[in-house]
Amino acid sequence: MSAPSGNPVPSAPPSYEETVGINMNYPHPYPVPGPAQKPDGKGMDPPPYMGQPPPANNPVTVQTVYVQQPVLFYDRPIQMCCPSCNQMMVTRLSYDAGALTWLSCGGLCLLGCIGGCCLIPFCIDALKDVDHTCPKCNALVGSYKRL
Repeated sequence: MSAPSGNPVPSAPPSYEETVGINMNYPHPYPVPGPAQKPDGKGMDPPPYMGQPPPANNPVTVQTVYVQQPVLFYDRPIQMCCPSCNQMMVTRLSYDAGALTWLSCGGLCLLGCIGGCCLIPFCIDALKDVDHTCPKCNALVGSYKRL
């Protein structure tokens, strides 16, 4: 049977290469695996440089960068490297009245502790904010706020 335009009807469907349009006569930029090589790419040579010069053997400069993890300050001294003097040290603590101290004082006043008892939170370090300083250069390293 032939088509009305005069072209014969093919007896088999076209091959994959014909369908996709791969030209088998055109040289491939990458090597095609041979019968002894696996198609997963292992055992194949890398593709040749096509139109590009080989890489130059320039010396590579390596720069080492140290990234310091953020330090979390609490109400205990910590050992760390001072960012001001770059010395390893254990922080010195100083206590300052903060929001929790003043709220505790106001709460005691509301409860009726007016005769000076409302000032007790200013004597308790557990209610105060903490400043961490370097004992060597006296630089403020960090703070811990209760509220």
